[in-house]
Formats: sequence, structure tokens, C-alpha cells
Amino acid sequence: MSGWADAGFATRAIHAGQEPDAATGAVTVPVYQTSTFAQAEVGAHRGWDYARSGNPTRDALETALASLEGARHGFAFASGLAACDAVLRTCAPGDHVVMANDVYGGTYRQFARVHAPWGLTFEPVDLSDLDRVAVAWRANTRMLWIETPTNPLMTIFDIAALSAFAHERGARVVVDNTFATPYLQQPLALGADVVVHSTTKYLGGHSDVVGGAVLTSDDRIAEQVRFLQNAVGAVPGPWDLFLVLRGIKTLAVRMRAHCENARAVVAALCAHPAVRGVLYPGLAGHPGHGVAAQQMRDFGGMVSFHMADAGAALRACARFRVFTLAESLGGVESLVEHPGRMTHQSVAGSPLEVPDDLIRLSVGIEDPADLIADVEQALE
Repeated sequence: MSGWADAGFATRAIHAGQEPDAATGAVTVPVYQTSTFAQAEVGAHRGWDYARSGNPTRDALETALASLEGARHGFAFASGLAACDAVLRTCAPGDHVVMANDVYGGTYRQFARVHAPWGLTFEPVDLSDLDRVAVAWRANTRMLWIETPTNPLMTIFDIAALSAFAHERGARVVVDNTFATPYLQQPLALGADVVVHSTTKYLGGHSDVVGGAVLTSDDRIAEQVRFLQNAVGAVPGPWDLFLVLRGIKTLAVRMRAHCENARAVVAALCAHPAVRGVLYPGLAGHPGHGVAAQQMRDFGGMVSFHMADAGAALRACARFRVFTLAESLGGVESLVEHPGRMTHQSVAGSPLEVPDDLIRLSVGIEDPADLIADVEQALE
């Protein structure tokens, strides 16, 4: 089979961009641990001249990720925030961005403390209400930044409706697809122009690598991002590329397990008297359940819930044993965190401040009975 465009998701995750090595027949893409490449004569090379500009291991990952997102172009970066930075640099000083009012704290910090001083203006908005989006829209709005499901409040936004709204007004649409992954959600097929990922999370899947990615089918955006990738140089090393490639091979089976375990954990949380409310789009009572059911294959492995107060949340976080108290998410192991004092501390005092009684779980792929037992003992 020479091409993989018509193959299923799991098949593409294993084979797209990952043909056996032509030189040796190696089934796994080699780690090209080199900083430069020999040239037959000046300007005559085999497609690579310097490792910041390109690397065969990076080419393989970029091709694979583009295939999974249904994109024509893929770009790997050293972190998810480096990927976000490259996309925001396609704007110009004086441009305005409308963004979701519940995003990863590092994303908000980058908007507020890196790009705003440079001249980019932005406004956090509840993107579930198009009337509010219209009020926030300006003549110089050039980009709509969507995160869905959001981190950490698990809000769902309608990608297709928001994309149509933005395109009618000449703006680009960017979707952070880290929580959903391309296995559960395809933003480009729903009308978005750009997808960004922290490949550190579900795509890598094993909590052993940091990386990011930008995917697009827009040739002009791709040209801008390709230039920035090389000119700014926030590129991953070959070993990191190899680890993400290794991770995506099992993405489909891992995501099915994450989703199944999350449903079991959510059921336990909903039944527990110490829990004040559970935020999970798979629940019929979740405000975004209907939209999530339409635009996602399943509801993911991320769960947030409210305790009685901040003290109860902090005490519970300290009691988990199978769930490890740590930042990050999307690995095979389950993690628990207090967003307000961990991943989202940078938004304290901002319009995006996270409730102090909130706990976020990244549900792993351990035996569900062990996860449920851990939840129950932690919340005693």
C-alpha cells in the first residue's frame, strides 16, 4: 500500500510517514541524531542541510500528525507553547484576537505577557454565546482562538458554528485540540484553519517528552509557520520526535481506554456525597453535551469536579495514591491536580481565574476498579 490517505485512523497512526527505512529496512523510523548533513556540492543535498531547518525524523512525525488531523501541512515544535507562539506570530501588532474565556493558563500568560506587550490585543469571551462573540468582535479582529474541551472547566464550543462566524468576518480560526486529540475530534474538517497541540500530552502519551505541533491545510499559513519554525528555531530534538512518533502508534487504543475509564470515574464521582458537581461533557446534563456528541467521537479522559470548598479540594488532592499529584495530563498514568494553585496559577486575578474548589483529573489506563477505589478513599 503506497499511500495511506484512505486508511483508517489507527492504520495511519502506525504507517503514515513511517515507511521502512530505505537504507536499512528498519521498520521503526531512525533517530537521526545529527546537526548537519553532507552535501555533494554547494547547494546540492538530499532534502536536508541543517537540523534546525529539517530532519528526517521530524519529517516523519510531521507527516504522521498531518495525516491524523486531515491536514496538508504539519510542523513540530519544542513545546505546545512554542507551537502557540508560532501561530500568534502570524498576526501583526495592532491585530485583535477573540479567545475562549477558559484556556490553559500558559496560553493566557503567553497572550497577556508576551504578545500583548508586542502589540497584539485580545479579549476572553464565552464562545458558547455567538451574541457575546459578536459584541467582542472588532474591525481589526484577525483570529478566533478556540479550546474545546477547555482546560480545566471542560466547556464545549461549537467549532463549525464559530468557524462559519469568523470566516464571514475574514478571520482565521485556531483550535487547541490537545484534550480531544485527532482521534476524538477533527477541527479542520469542522471548518477550522489551524490546529495546535501539546504533543507532550495524549499524542506522546507516556509522560516522557515535551513537544508541540501546528497542523493546517492553508498554504499561506503553512508558509508563515514554516518560516517561523526555522527562523525562531523552537524545534524539537530527534529523540523527542522519536518518542512522539512512538506514542501516536498506540493513540487509538489508548484513547478508547482513557474514555472508558473516565466514564467509570465520573460515575463514582457523581455518586459521592463529597462532590458538589462534576464537569464532563459525556454527562447528559453537561451544557455542551449535545455539541460534544456531534463533533467528538467520544468524550475524552479529562474530568474536573467541585468540592465543598478550597480546603476540601486541597485535602483530597493530598490523599490520592493511584492518581499521582502532578501537573500535565494525557499519560498512561492517572494524574490529579489543583488547577488554581498548579497549572492555572498564572491566571489568578484575571477574568480566567479558576475556582479554588476545583480538582482536575487526567484519567489514565489503569484498571478502572483501582481508580474508583482511589477516588473513594481520597474523598473520605
